[in-house]
Amino acid sequence: MSEPTTAREAIALVTGGDFTELDFTEGPLTADGPIGWPGYSAAHARASARTGETESVICGTGVVGGVRAVLIAFEFGFLGGSLGERAGARAAAAHAVARSRRLPVVVLPATGGSRMHEGMRALLQLQFLAGESALTRAAGLPQLAVLRDPTTGGGWATLGAGSDVVLALPGAQVAFAGSRVRPPDADPAAYTAEAQLAHGHIDAIVPPTALRDTLGRWLSLLTRPAEGPIPPPRALGDAGTLGSPRTLGDPGGPPAASGWDAVARARHPRRPRAGAYLDAGFTVRAEISGDRCGGVDPGMRCGFGRLPDGRTVAYAAQCGTATLPAGFRTAARLVRLADRLGIPVLTLIDTPGAANDPAAERAGAGPAIADLFAAVASARVPLTSLLIGEGGSGGALALAAPGNLWATPDSYFSVIAPEAAASILKRAPEDSATTADHLRLRPQDLVDLGVVRGIVTT
Repeated sequence: MSEPTTAREAIALVTGGDFTELDFTEGPLTADGPIGWPGYSAAHARASARTGETESVICGTGVVGGVRAVLIAFEFGFLGGSLGERAGARAAAAHAVARSRRLPVVVLPATGGSRMHEGMRALLQLQFLAGESALTRAAGLPQLAVLRDPTTGGGWATLGAGSDVVLALPGAQVAFAGSRVRPPDADPAAYTAEAQLAHGHIDAIVPPTALRDTLGRWLSLLTRPAEGPIPPPRALGDAGTLGSPRTLGDPGGPPAASGWDAVARARHPRRPRAGAYLDAGFTVRAEISGDRCGGVDPGMRCGFGRLPDGRTVAYAAQCGTATLPAGFRTAARLVRLADRLGIPVLTLIDTPGAANDPAAERAGAGPAIADLFAAVASARVPLTSLLIGEGGSGGALALAAPGNLWATPDSYFSVIAPEAAASILKRAPEDSATTADHLRLRPQDLVDLGVVRGIVTT
């Protein structure tokens, strides 16, 4: 399957031909447009004759992976896929259709930005479309983008980057600055989809052969939320529940004899990690990537998964490493998106704590943690948290559901790691084990203290 070069090829690629175009009754452009740009009417007519389209945007409804959606596709061959008043009106009408029919929105941009021939009247379309997107967002409908080559200027900075999930075709030029307005010594590699992925601005790069399936998976996950609270992960095979830590790592047996024993269990190299829980609990998953602020944390996995009964749950899972500011911001992004779409959230807690090196401080560790605390505290959807390993201080607590935190037998939660506590209290390093006992960090201690609701076993 080749990479699409026209808007209609892109539509056919993701729908397989199941597409109904919206009808727009527009006459020929006259008077050289709203600002009287010399020769604009003639250029518009030539673009129409060359492409067979009447504007740079094609809108309609189509079925992608079994889910009907509103599609907004840009035709780059029509004046560079630029946004003018008519194109903006079409996109706005498409959003209105999405809201009236309760359909998700898929944008397929290939655009150079605003149409210079219409001056500020064209640039204002960015505000109008941002407003339409906000209305669709407030209606609880997902918005997805598939970035084609090129996606630059206002098209990237509104309908592209403003989408909930952003995918891109390989090698696509993706940037706010188009190729003709960049500094003469600019590195072209910085303006690619690959660079945007590396810096946390898009979620995935998808080859054309996998695009329809990938987009369909996302649409099905984001439009079929689970209802009510999620039970803590228990037995495998129970519809609507996640996999059991007992079946993954057999952490059953006698409880931790001491605080240091609990720490050793949580740090054991064979103790099951987040990936094992995700693999066992979900039949299908799709993950977001990046904090949209320039960072990616591979130790924080966030996405949406399908339970055995077909319902969708959002998840944010720490993977046992010190969590970076980008990880906290990505998790906050996930929680807010799930909250807006009415999708319950599961968090898996496993970190020795927040990263505390100079780079983390410069990247805003404190504000990032604060933002995640705020996202969790204000969420209206049910949240469930499972402590699966180390629970190190505020970096772990930020991901914990207030009043609905559970623990596995091979975990601990502490105000700070025992070694760090001993150092702060000016105790010798060999006193870390005693300090662990004083901290009362074992799972059974956490139950007694009212920190966790219970210890999850089969």
